[in-house]
Amino acid sequence: MTVGDESPHRVAVLVRSGLLPMELGIVHRLFGTAMDAAGRPLYSVVTCAVEPGEVRTDADFTVNVPLGPQALRDADTVIVPAAIEDYRPQRRGRLSPPVRAALAEIPPTARLASICTGSFVLAAAGLLTGRRATTHWKSCPELAALYPEIDVDPDVLYTDDKGVLTSAGVAAGIDLCLHMIRSDHGADVANTVARGTVVPPHREGGQAQYIDRPVPEPGDTSTAATRAWALEHLGEGLTLEDLACRAATSVRTLTRKFRQETGMPPMQWLAQQRLQYARRLLERTDEPVDRIAAEAGFGTGTAMRQHFRETLGVSPRAYRNTFRGEA
Repeated sequence: MTVGDESPHRVAVLVRSGLLPMELGIVHRLFGTAMDAAGRPLYSVVTCAVEPGEVRTDADFTVNVPLGPQALRDADTVIVPAAIEDYRPQRRGRLSPPVRAALAEIPPTARLASICTGSFVLAAAGLLTGRRATTHWKSCPELAALYPEIDVDPDVLYTDDKGVLTSAGVAAGIDLCLHMIRSDHGADVANTVARGTVVPPHREGGQAQYIDRPVPEPGDTSTAATRAWALEHLGEGLTLEDLACRAATSVRTLTRKFRQETGMPPMQWLAQQRLQYARRLLERTDEPVDRIAAEAGFGTGTAMRQHFRETLGVSPRAYRNTFRGEA
């Protein structure tokens, strides 16, 4: 579905025996609460199984799934959550005949996504060949060993490679779904969904998926106040030294704390915030690119254009056209 279509984008979730219920709930909660300005749902979400009926979960309850794989035929997006079998030793190309037949129902135009170790299903079906992908950090070595034709990245929350997406662990499925909503309908819609679910509105796919957060040393303070201050001064061309001075600490200590709390160094985090602010301005206002670049702290329109192309693969003008429908 393109932005502006009247009919909701159809999302189908293909579940298997031993599914992780949280991953199914993530998809329904996030896509199910995305609305347009008039309060109309932007997505319709259905769950299907290789065989309709009760589907076993990894908990002490089952899920009743009345739809079979035929529901995949009309899907615009198909999402494959993890199942408990994915955590057992894998074999290259291992797919049960019913799962393989179900995947064959997916139209070639559909966007494909996996959550956590659901990536093994896409890999076994050959759908990740030649693409960048990820999975839970514990399973990345096995995925890379079984499928050398896949560019497995163990250090990211999610990947998006030309309509085929993968995410890391369970919680990274939230980031993946919000990324798809943001790509379809912009930051405002995705942020509203995130606020309603009480989750962070945005974590870049390139953020480390496993962040070691040790118990703080006595007297150790968070960088939260410094980050809040930085968000109010994005247009001032902040430097690493500025942030350290604001936090009343050394550059080395600040960098260590930022990595512990955000999974990235301070200037990478700052660049991410500038990008998100610029995206919101492009979506909401008619301000010229050069002015937005200055307000967001990129300095010049040229610098912002370069950052957009490197990060998003499009120019600021093309990004604005997508969400504002300008010629």
